[in-house]
Amino acid sequence: MPVLSRQELVLVLITMIWGATFLTVQLAMQVSGPFFFVGVRFTFAGLLLMAVFAPLMRGLTRTELFGGIAIGASLFLGYFLQTYGLQTISSSKSAFITALYVPLVPLLQWLVLRRPPGLFSWIGIALAFTGLVLLAGPDAGPIAFEAGEIATVLCAVAVAGEIILISHFAGRVDSRRVTAVQLLAAGLFSFALMPVAGEPVPEFSWFLAASALGLGLASAGIQFAMNWAQKSVSPTRATLIYAGEPVWAGIVGRIAGDRLPAPALFGAALILAGVIVSELRFGKSRSPVEEIDDGISKGHP
Repeated sequence: MPVLSRQELVLVLITMIWGATFLTVQLAMQVSGPFFFVGVRFTFAGLLLMAVFAPLMRGLTRTELFGGIAIGASLFLGYFLQTYGLQTISSSKSAFITALYVPLVPLLQWLVLRRPPGLFSWIGIALAFTGLVLLAGPDAGPIAFEAGEIATVLCAVAVAGEIILISHFAGRVDSRRVTAVQLLAAGLFSFALMPVAGEPVPEFSWFLAASALGLGLASAGIQFAMNWAQKSVSPTRATLIYAGEPVWAGIVGRIAGDRLPAPALFGAALILAGVIVSELRFGKSRSPVEEIDDGISKGHP
């Protein structure tokens, strides 16, 4: 039985933490609106990284600033939609639907970069879509995609778009500087849209403060760990480890009383299978476009 390296064990730990955050966000939505929560979480994370990388931030280039803002816009959209969806769907369901971003990346590469998906990507997409149908409509009969499910599917599309943007800028930016900018940009976008959406500032709550700041600290800390670990772990192997994120979310949700019916559990398993299958290759090396910096792109939620 293969033994995991220290770096791979760190990635497994990160994946477990991610899985637990779905329930935390869902509980926080009982005392806060999604714009405010996302704003506090990512503004704090961005300012924290800018403070840690203060000497490096002086070298920020125009490309890094523009790239960070563009990636931050996608990051904001993905997290806002996910947070919005968690107001009405379970943390387990949200985690599995969000995982659709992995098989969606090849589709976006086809549309944006004119790179058609390979066989395994198509199989993964088919498995994931079938799983989504079962997960979103577990009671059989007509499939009812309600607001929470629709928002979370759009979240997965936004995350896939974020990955494409990261692959576009990866070779021209310093990952530490662009990560700090994208986190801060995501937080500021969220705060800026609060008055547009008419979302009020919630009453102070120690749980809300601890959740938002704690997840912001986790987001910043996880970036350090991932950047270190993925110097020796391939993107493909890292992605297979990350595929366990919704499984951990499901375990945490079940401990908290979340019970998905049997068809929904089967659908969740199909989505997970689609994620894994979409990363398989016919024994050939991945292209530069496919060698995405997972250390920046896959920290969800």
